[in-house]
Amino acid sequence: MAATAREDGASGQERVQRGCEHYDRGCLLKAQQTCEECSTLFGEYYCDICHLFDKDKKQYHCENCGICRIGPKEDFFHCLKCNLCLAMNLQGRHKCIENVSRQNCPICLEDIHTSRVVAHVLPCGHLLHRTCYEEMLKEGYRCPLCMHSALDMTRYWRQLDDEVAQTPMPSEYQNMTVDILCNDCNGRSTVQFHILGMKCKICESYNTAQAGGRRISLDQQ
Repeated sequence: MAATAREDGASGQERVQRGCEHYDRGCLLKAQQTCEECSTLFGEYYCDICHLFDKDKKQYHCENCGICRIGPKEDFFHCLKCNLCLAMNLQGRHKCIENVSRQNCPICLEDIHTSRVVAHVLPCGHLLHRTCYEEMLKEGYRCPLCMHSALDMTRYWRQLDDEVAQTPMPSEYQNMTVDILCNDCNGRSTVQFHILGMKCKICESYNTAQAGGRRISLDQQ
């Protein structure tokens, strides 16, 4: 029986040759980058931990991530709290959330930690695939998880200041106030109601939501 199996293996090898002439499918292989007999290169990149063969893409193995990542290595650092390799320009400049990389992307619901797509860190600390982030900005500007602004909106808020100033509300609404909750600083304040937006008194963001009913001042009652 064993002899028959070896013969079948040999005939199979004659039909389909893989790697090089020294590659014997009937034996247990030791994974390595080159053939010991003829030095045939099996992969430009080889990881002896992941046993990954690939073309050279400046890959490196991150021990903390437990997988190989596309580099070059010197352009990335591993954030121990986020548990993910991030671009060097984010070192000390991003908000950490413990093990945030183990969550799925809130846009496509696909895994982030093992994805080949670069992760984008929002100011709130949540992660999205870079491609998902770019698509999201075509529809809105807020994190889909916490509603915090996903980018610096200061310039737009100042433009909105001018639009509000140039758009007076009808007389019956001019003294109406509302309680608002700011999605950016989580502060609460009472401001004048305006159809274009209501600015947080604490951080001056318009990324706010009405948190109570409308009130008319006593002077108008």
